[in-house]
Formats: sequence, C-alpha cells, structure tokens
Amino acid sequence: MVVNTMNEHYFSKKPTSKIVEKVFEIKMDGAKIEFTTVSGVFSFGKPDRASLMLLKNLPDLSGDILDLGCGYGLIGISLKVTRPDLNVFMSDVNERAIRYARMNAKNNNVNVTVVGGEGFLPWNKRLFDSIIFNPPISAGKKIWVDLILQAREHLKDKGRLVCVGFHNKAGKTVEREMKGIFGNVLTLAKSGGIRVYMSMRIDR
Repeated sequence: MVVNTMNEHYFSKKPTSKIVEKVFEIKMDGAKIEFTTVSGVFSFGKPDRASLMLLKNLPDLSGDILDLGCGYGLIGISLKVTRPDLNVFMSDVNERAIRYARMNAKNNNVNVTVVGGEGFLPWNKRLFDSIIFNPPISAGKKIWVDLILQAREHLKDKGRLVCVGFHNKAGKTVEREMKGIFGNVLTLAKSGGIRVYMSMRIDR
C-alpha cells in the first residue's frame, strides 16, 4: 500500500514521512533550552508563535501540570527547566513526537513523565492542577472540543485549563467553548492576533 504522506498530519499516530531533524534553541529565564525537532511533528524546525506566547504568558503554576499534545516537548520541557519544582506530565498521540519529547527531556537533563496515547486515555482518572493545551485546530472541531470537555474532568477543584489560539480564526470558538464548558474564561494575554485563554474548574 502506498501512503500519501502529503495528507499526513502531525496528529497522526504513526507518521510515515521521511525523518528529517532540525535543532533550535530558546532562552527562558536565563536558561538555554535546546530542542531537536522532527518532520511529521507539529512546529517542525522552529517554535510556533502561538506556543511561545502561551509559554510566556502562563499563570503562576504549582503542583501537577499536564502538557496535552506535547509534540517534541517545547512547553513541558521549558516549564520543567525553568520551574524544577513542578511535576510535569506530557502526552501526545503521535508516536514520533513522544520519542523526540523523551529525547529532548534527556538532553536537557529534566525529569518529566512522557507517555503516548490519544487524548486523556493515558491518564485514566489522574487529576491535574493545570492543563496546558494548544488545540489541534486542523484535526477538526469535534476532536478539540471533546478534549476541552474532558480536560475539565481531569482537573482538581480550582484547577485551570490554559489554551491558546488565533482569535479571529478558531480562537474565538475556543474561547466560547471554554466558557460554555467551565462557566468562565479569562484572556491572559493578546498580541498579533493570538490570545491566551484560561478557565478554572469550580466545583459547587
């Protein structure tokens, strides 16, 4: 069978495209963090603007943090490097992403938990203090709305979901869905058409 790699997406479970690597480095809080990126994984070659904005505008975090759809580990690894007190968990459906996230964690000397699997399946009933999420908009609305819905069930009371989006594209819908599911949403930052949104689980 011939696989049409032109139609392959970064949220494919088993990418079949040829492996090509590119390395970049970012600086955060005085630390240099190096990432090896790979073809077939989101944001190949350089960090995407939305993820960088999300990373730089997170609320004060503590406890157990989930980087959902971690890719090669930009957000989760950067958090652990700059905040070693955090317990960082990372997951992605893309098996190639998981392999490179683990490699990048090792190369940056951080201890994080990286597991493969679709959505929240790897986490069973585990609850988190915060979930960080750059929704896979191109995967289709149903997929990422379901993940926002499930995120609420995987947060502790007063736990927070932080998402990012291009507001005049799907970001406005992300904000609306977060408000509908959680009953609240705040805009933490906005720049260049990108906004960072936060909702809190409030058990009554």
